[in-house]
Amino acid sequence: MYSWFDLGLFLLAYSFLGWTVEAGYYAVTRRQFCNRGILSLPLIPAYGFTFFLLILVLPTLAGRHILSFLATMVVSSVVESIADHFFRRVGPKIEWNQERSRLLSGTGRGLLASALVAGVYYLTYLIIHPMLLAGLLLVPEVLKQVVVLVELALIALDFSAVFYAVRTGDASRYERRQAGSGQGKLASRIYNTVWKRLQKAYPGIHQAGEGTQGTYTFAKGLCWDKLVWVFLLSALLGDIIETFYCGLVDGQWMNRSSVLYGPFSFVWGLGAVVLTVTLQGLAEKNDRYVFLAGFVVGGAYEYLCSVFTEMVFGTVFWDYSDMPLNIGGRTNMLFCFFWGVLAVVWIKVIYPPMSKGIESMPPLAGKIFTWIVVLVMGCNAVLTSAAMVRYSVRAVQPEPANSYEEFLDQQYDDRYMEHRWPNMIVTEGSGQ
Repeated sequence: MYSWFDLGLFLLAYSFLGWTVEAGYYAVTRRQFCNRGILSLPLIPAYGFTFFLLILVLPTLAGRHILSFLATMVVSSVVESIADHFFRRVGPKIEWNQERSRLLSGTGRGLLASALVAGVYYLTYLIIHPMLLAGLLLVPEVLKQVVVLVELALIALDFSAVFYAVRTGDASRYERRQAGSGQGKLASRIYNTVWKRLQKAYPGIHQAGEGTQGTYTFAKGLCWDKLVWVFLLSALLGDIIETFYCGLVDGQWMNRSSVLYGPFSFVWGLGAVVLTVTLQGLAEKNDRYVFLAGFVVGGAYEYLCSVFTEMVFGTVFWDYSDMPLNIGGRTNMLFCFFWGVLAVVWIKVIYPPMSKGIESMPPLAGKIFTWIVVLVMGCNAVLTSAAMVRYSVRAVQPEPANSYEEFLDQQYDDRYMEHRWPNMIVTEGSGQ
């Protein structure tokens, strides 16, 4: 079982390894070295996050190489799709003229490229990861914690500098500054340094919508504000659908929410965000492409959610082991089929009017309520996580270790938790 600092160290190691490979490829093909990451540090977090997820998922598929390869292909493609979307949206004033992503394009060429990349990831996991795992045993725990915390702090500062630069200017403004006077104050030096590197790494960078005028539309396109509301509305809708489905089909009316307060299913909310980001490029294609992509992405997402909740909270919320064609009891072909159908309905029917409805919100009120939603749901999620972890530990450590655990025991005791989530099962050894 990995600790959070182990996973953090792996995330950093693979982010650096991915940066090395990409920078090396660029140097060989273009005979020029440059930092190809969005950060100034020699890290590309997309590679790190891909291996972070693979380290959690692939051990559950040990010995099943075909399934492991397919899982690697799906995870790497989805992470790349989300990273590509974030890469383009990191600042609202920039665009990139090259297509970085191969993801779920619906073409044989795109699938072949994704398969080749997945093959590299899987071989890296089989051959290189054991070496890194052996090296991890030699790192003192204190040093591990210091390295991870310092690196995360540097990444936060680095990202803040990049975010500042792309939010406050554009490539043309940088060029005018270069043609004018010197660097100026610290903010200007940061600005110029970031844009110089971005222009070198991505020559096609330019100002988005340059020269256009018009009224401001709230949450236009696939942006942070839009995805927050997609998450909230889908979490609410998903909880309602699941509650009625279980009540009408199984005759069991029970809470299907993911959090302590409110009828919100985070699994549905995050699933809607993942489907929106990864499948939006297929909106104009034939329904069969959307169905197949939803079948794969949805099934992989459900599997990953099961692994995550079991490893982090020590709890199991669903188990399909008694159903035919299941995969480790975490998902099954029938529900993958439902995910495919849902993807078509979502991309073709539900999301377009929902998107227009979100964009019709008044800009100022929309911004204010967006951050209220983020704050409230974030606190709700943190409190829920703490209550679940304490519920798992309480069986072996009934006495609270501090005032916070005492508060959790008083407010969310076993009776409350079991009433709230009657299907929740604590895995063996989770409290140890």
